[in-house]
Amino acid sequence: MSDLPAELPQWIADHIELYRTNPDKAHMWDTSLGGGTGMLPTLLLTSTGRKSGEPRVLPLIYKKVGDACVIIASKGGAPAHPAWYLNLVAHPDCHLQVGREHADATARTATGEERERLWAELADLYPPYHDYQNYAGDRVIPVVVLEPR
Repeated sequence: MSDLPAELPQWIADHIELYRTNPDKAHMWDTSLGGGTGMLPTLLLTSTGRKSGEPRVLPLIYKKVGDACVIIASKGGAPAHPAWYLNLVAHPDCHLQVGREHADATARTATGEERERLWAELADLYPPYHDYQNYAGDRVIPVVVLEPR
């Protein structure tokens, strides 16, 4: 069984394939594909499907904060959380590939002041997050901290 989510857009599948074959090239992603400008760092997150129990992999923009990687569960501002975030809530243990480096991690959702601070840092890195929060309406977009184990 594939570790790629069903109905994955081809450009994301291509990014995952490039990441697996040439992580040095794939680590930095051209954000113009998603509404940003310039190159930003991405990681590969492998979570466990909450329904299937199978591994699921996706590339995500991240920022290194201390020893942790921080990601945003934006889903482009959709009204519902992305499946990968729901998977992490159900199964917080996950695997990361950051460039050539691999690490097991535990995910947690930032709250309060920490969430606000990390949101601001990631939105500075990728300004479309501000628009995504507007699109999301009442849904507060989660900020996820991936702490190495």
